[in-house]
Amino acid sequence: MLSVSNVDLYYGAAQALRGVSLTAAKGEITCVLGRNGVGKTSLLRAVVGHQPIRRGEIALDGETLGREAPYARARRGIGFVPQGREIFPLLTVKENLQTGFAPLKGSERSIPDHVFELFPVLKDMLGRRGGDLSGGQQQQLAIGRALVTRPQLLVLDEPTEGIQPSIIKDIGRAIRFLKEQSGLAILLVEQYLDFCRELADKVYIMDRGEVVFEGVAADLDRPEVRRHLTV
Repeated sequence: MLSVSNVDLYYGAAQALRGVSLTAAKGEITCVLGRNGVGKTSLLRAVVGHQPIRRGEIALDGETLGREAPYARARRGIGFVPQGREIFPLLTVKENLQTGFAPLKGSERSIPDHVFELFPVLKDMLGRRGGDLSGGQQQQLAIGRALVTRPQLLVLDEPTEGIQPSIIKDIGRAIRFLKEQSGLAILLVEQYLDFCRELADKVYIMDRGEVVFEGVAADLDRPEVRRHLTV
């Protein structure tokens, strides 16, 4: 579904990504790990179109994305859950979910039933303002908003950050359901090692803007792999 090939990305004169390549397949969870500041979020910004790349290629379902804008990529089927959630605090839960209608045709503008099946708390709070929800509930809302766009590729940037353990388990179950039942390709950036170990089909580790390891989740227990993740 997603192919990233030899991508370089810069912020001014500072190079954030150096020849990064990875793939994320349908029906699989691909997890990107690494210490803070190694380029994980920059990689996601490149995929969703928030930051142009200098060199390399990003393709979705075999079609090169080039310099397409984020809204055009959303129409192609890329759903994004940003770090920090970025929900609209003054809009209600229902209105936040409806912002996901933007890339859809008029006939598709409804909230899928599985959003409320995965996150029943959202159905109970449709009239509440987004800013009144807890951090964990806001994260569920951010994922639900991305699902409203009917994505083929779901991109999540540290969905467990600042979330209580019970909600982390709910989010993990939801991601696994989406992989198994919907056949989504899921690209996940995460710091929480156990979360990735339980969910990931494929793992990439980044360091200093480069991919330094590619393998399966079971490899995360190998000492030579873990050294890339310790401070």
